[in-house]
Amino acid sequence: MQDREGHNLSFPQMIDKIVNRIRTILLEFWLLILRIIGHIPIHTIRKFFYILSGIKLPLSSTIHCGANFFNPEGIAIGEDTIIGDHCFLDGRAPLTIGSHTDIASEVLIYNDEHNIHDPQFGNSYGSVTIGDYVFIGPRAIILPGVKIGNGAVVAAGAVVTKDIPPLEVWGGVPAKKITDRRLKNLNYRLGRAMWFQ
Repeated sequence: MQDREGHNLSFPQMIDKIVNRIRTILLEFWLLILRIIGHIPIHTIRKFFYILSGIKLPLSSTIHCGANFFNPEGIAIGEDTIIGDHCFLDGRAPLTIGSHTDIASEVLIYNDEHNIHDPQFGNSYGSVTIGDYVFIGPRAIILPGVKIGNGAVVAAGAVVTKDIPPLEVWGGVPAKKITDRRLKNLNYRLGRAMWFQ
């Protein structure tokens, strides 16, 4: 047996490749199940399966309908956080989302991308950390290796390629600082998530 570059594989290497392929197929099937479950309009049912999948999700936080994931075990979410409908959360490297954070609809958070300079077109991982009291507007994209500080705001449609300091408002493609957040003493709760969402 040979790998995709045409190199011959030893028997142990071949067994490792077979086991990894089976593991990958099973994970892909489970992600399909989660995608289907993600359309059930009852938070408790979705939350049960998300926690079962390895997402660290407290009962006070919510992921709305239609969410998609890569490697749910790499995702940790804080208290009183709401993640909008049809978001994508990538756990292939650690994804940490703080408490009291509001992520709007259709936000894409990636922590893996292809290295376009690699002859193998390999992967380039970078953990993503989103602090407490952050607001991320609809259809924003957060790319690998980014840290978003406490109280920061990401405008709708922004593409975040580098770290955002605390209490700053960023927007655009690529995202740049727009202004500072006027509210400095962040101590609010988001409240309950909408039913059937």
